[in-house]
Amino acid sequence: MNSEQLLTRAFELDSTDDLSHWRDRFVIDDPDLSYLDGNSLGMLPRTTVHRLHEVMNEEWGSGLIRSWRKWLELPLIVGNELAPLLGADDGEVVVHDSTSVNLHQLLHAAVRLRPDRSFIAVDAHEFPTDRYAVESVAAQHGLTVVSPGPNERLDGIDLGDCAVVVRSLIDYRSAEVADLFGFTSRARDAGALVIWDLSHAVGAIELDLHAAQVDLAIGCTYKFLNGGPGAPAFSYVRSNLIEEVDQPIRGWFGQDDQFAMDGAWSPKPGIGRLMIGTPSILALEAARCGIELCAEAGMPSIAAKGRALTDFAHACCDELNLESISPRDASNRGAHIAVRHPHAKDVVERLERECSVIADYRDPDLVRLGCSALTTRFGDVARAVNQLAGIAHDRV
Repeated sequence: MNSEQLLTRAFELDSTDDLSHWRDRFVIDDPDLSYLDGNSLGMLPRTTVHRLHEVMNEEWGSGLIRSWRKWLELPLIVGNELAPLLGADDGEVVVHDSTSVNLHQLLHAAVRLRPDRSFIAVDAHEFPTDRYAVESVAAQHGLTVVSPGPNERLDGIDLGDCAVVVRSLIDYRSAEVADLFGFTSRARDAGALVIWDLSHAVGAIELDLHAAQVDLAIGCTYKFLNGGPGAPAFSYVRSNLIEEVDQPIRGWFGQDDQFAMDGAWSPKPGIGRLMIGTPSILALEAARCGIELCAEAGMPSIAAKGRALTDFAHACCDELNLESISPRDASNRGAHIAVRHPHAKDVVERLERECSVIADYRDPDLVRLGCSALTTRFGDVARAVNQLAGIAHDRV
């Protein structure tokens, strides 16, 4: 198919897309913009605009300090609303702080749960925050950091003396999905804990942390959950492990009776012990709106469309002689694809400047195209790949 035929096929797919009407639930400032950023920031839900006005005008403006009566437990309430999207239960998820803070917190806790182990494992090409956190916590606890060699994978390293592994479920570059069930089982058999980073997975693919017997996980809400810039992250701890977690970053919101100002530290029962300081209520409410939309649309439908969009993106790349490094098997791929080009940064800048296409790049040579099921049209994909091919072949 040529570029015109790809666009025709895209419009046909859009006309039969059961989720196409969900795009109307978001603020669309420019209907001609193809927004294919790798979802470091999802689009703004219309409900978020209304909800934040409501919170500011009624709860903050009129309620003032009295509104804290309903706000105090909001990180736990939103955590319970998020839990079904993770395959978790009430009382296992709390939405609070940032992904970096939550990862540091669970890393310290995990190391304390495995005091006889000598190292923490992380892939050398893992997302930077995850690597930095591992290096920092390992240094503080006198542990070493073990990463697989250039031609190895985490799946192949010996975990016999490993305290904890930090691993993204979906690779932020290639979109490859790790073996959640198999790797968690192998780590457990070796006595190691795994902290799964779900930042590129939640809201993009179906998750069942219970079925995989996952112990610990963290992730953000501003990507496929459309929580907004700087939206709070979440922590998950398996229910029968929660009481064993020694909260390493103590703050008054994690205290059992937080208004007993002179009392000694006594953590909240359950997942609430991971709370630290006063939460951002406006940010929590924004994240809540995005979570509610995903829950309403349903993860099976969202995941299915994500696979269809990325399948179509691959088909477009094949027709236009572009190389994608992302897995061909949709069940082994998240909701983005990565296209290789030696001048990826320049290509992405030209796409935005000249073509009204927003993508992003990852060093050294990847153009990343994010396909968010509730907002991305097949027409956006065809148009973006057509423009990408024109610019990319100009640079060859």
